[in-house]
Amino acid sequence: MQNFEVPSLGRKIHRLVGGNPRKACARSFVREAAACWPVSICRFRDERFERAAILACLSILSKFILENVERSMRKKSKPTDPFPALAIAGTHVVLLGWDYPAASIRKDKVLGFAIERTRHSDGEVIWLPGMKTFKAVEPHPAPGVPVTSYKHPLQTFQWSDYTVDEIHDYTYRIVPRCGTPTALKDGPDVSLDVKTEGTEIGKHAVFFNRGAVASQEYARRFQNRTPDEVGQAAFDWLSRGLIEGLQAYIKQADEGDELYGAFFEFKNEEIYTALKAAKKRGATVKILYDGKTQGDKNRAAMEGAGLGKMVKPRIHTGQFAHNKFLVLRKNDTSEQVWTGSTNLSENGIYGHSNNAHIVRDRDIAQKYYEFWTLLDKDPTKKLTAEANDEATPAPAHPWDKEVTPVFSPQTELAAMDWYAEIAGKSERALFMTFAFGMNSRFVDVYERKDDVLRFALMEKKGNGKTMKQQSAEIDRIRKLPNTVVSVGHKVELNNFDRWLQEIDRITKDQHVLYVHTKYMLSDPLGQTPVIVVGSANFSDASAITNDENMLVIEGNETLADIYLGEFMRLFSHYAFRESLSFKDNQTEAAALLRKYLIDNPNWIDGERPSASYFAKGTDRSLRRLYFSGQ
Repeated sequence: MQNFEVPSLGRKIHRLVGGNPRKACARSFVREAAACWPVSICRFRDERFERAAILACLSILSKFILENVERSMRKKSKPTDPFPALAIAGTHVVLLGWDYPAASIRKDKVLGFAIERTRHSDGEVIWLPGMKTFKAVEPHPAPGVPVTSYKHPLQTFQWSDYTVDEIHDYTYRIVPRCGTPTALKDGPDVSLDVKTEGTEIGKHAVFFNRGAVASQEYARRFQNRTPDEVGQAAFDWLSRGLIEGLQAYIKQADEGDELYGAFFEFKNEEIYTALKAAKKRGATVKILYDGKTQGDKNRAAMEGAGLGKMVKPRIHTGQFAHNKFLVLRKNDTSEQVWTGSTNLSENGIYGHSNNAHIVRDRDIAQKYYEFWTLLDKDPTKKLTAEANDEATPAPAHPWDKEVTPVFSPQTELAAMDWYAEIAGKSERALFMTFAFGMNSRFVDVYERKDDVLRFALMEKKGNGKTMKQQSAEIDRIRKLPNTVVSVGHKVELNNFDRWLQEIDRITKDQHVLYVHTKYMLSDPLGQTPVIVVGSANFSDASAITNDENMLVIEGNETLADIYLGEFMRLFSHYAFRESLSFKDNQTEAAALLRKYLIDNPNWIDGERPSASYFAKGTDRSLRRLYFSGQ
């Protein structure tokens, strides 16, 4: 006789739904199942009853999802609501999208939308702000000061809230504002309840710094003084939990534990202090740093820090020892790995955009430890590549795990081909960051004119000797209606706009000003989103020359929601700033369009046909449909 325990069924169902924490928290489900069923039913006398039991479990699981998950991170409007809307909650961002028929906008004289936010923890109610005003209501707005969306509604179908706290419940009410600028009335509204995520997401943890020293908010808060001038408050605001997350990660290492890291830039005193404290507690600490291209700067930063034999240069690389990872081992077992795009420098942590990603998975952590062990021997590029080909082949065969690591250099460009294939198979939307231009494989993907919405967030259009050619390619692909490109920029003041002066750097010695993250999101709102994230710049050199590491994460909707919100936060931030530099936008007439709202429903037509919210195939039309969940 074979017995089938409830926990066993829980694992089977967990596999059936793809192991996705958004869709099934198996432990919680099993606890509920065990509570609902008599003990006698929890053991089955025959395997033929298992299928019926699983169906019963799925029924309970559906109830669990509806009551405990669906109402939280991603919330879609009900079919009975007056218009479709979608809220996507991350840790520090809630992304909102909605739709409204064009004919109804004209008939109801909808001049925009106000968004009311209620925070459940204390009952605080606010109206999300915007920057534009109706000239008839506020003809002389103060420079850099936001205005309430209730009096000055948002003339768009997409907005975000960047002021939310982790693990909090919020209700967003999207309200059409109808009539005339001086006599607005509410139209039928839609309310969405969401719960923001915490930094810890199952076996993952995700951190994003502010990445926006060039911002009106920084200018308002700190009067454009550098963090060194302001003090800790500016550093805390810019870090946004990133350095604090690494310090907490290191603090886990106690007596007998081990920390093994590899970093391109290793120049931060706070992390030196954390690592020395771990060593003092009895942990083994060993860090490899780029000793070939960053050697002098790294050694200068470490001088007098007392790191001693904890650090060692990596010399015999193809070019850059470009990793940024740290493995934690306990009881001779690899437990966790910290990775991402963040260099351990002042600019890397507090200046340009960066992220970090923890994976608490023994198999993944062990892979990274073996990679570190290889690098510790300081092999040549050829030997490193041959070992990586075997350790983390790309593409993975079979590709059947949620998280797959890819280490570079490799002997061929198979990793780049795999990433381009993932990008090319996106069915509804693709989002990518590019720090130093766009590789030709991805130009080919972004150049497709179809109904797939493709976003690219870039530090600059190109790099090096081919800068002119790369810039021409970006200018060409961004003319497509379904391809949207944003390049890092700060606000440049003129005589017409109402902006505050912005700074673009926190230290003088800077190679990157704005965008340093390296990640891809393929169909993040789909059933099987794919995230590719790590240290590599999606370049040929990152695949076959440099020491690099990437994670390919499939099917984790929670992570996809967080990454999407963070992507759109910076994309919108820099898209607007770049647009101010366009020649057509530097006239007084263009400045007035940016300054004031349009006082009639024709705002939906945009400033030109390609900017219409409802013309078929325009990026605004595709965005309206995608971000409203249609």
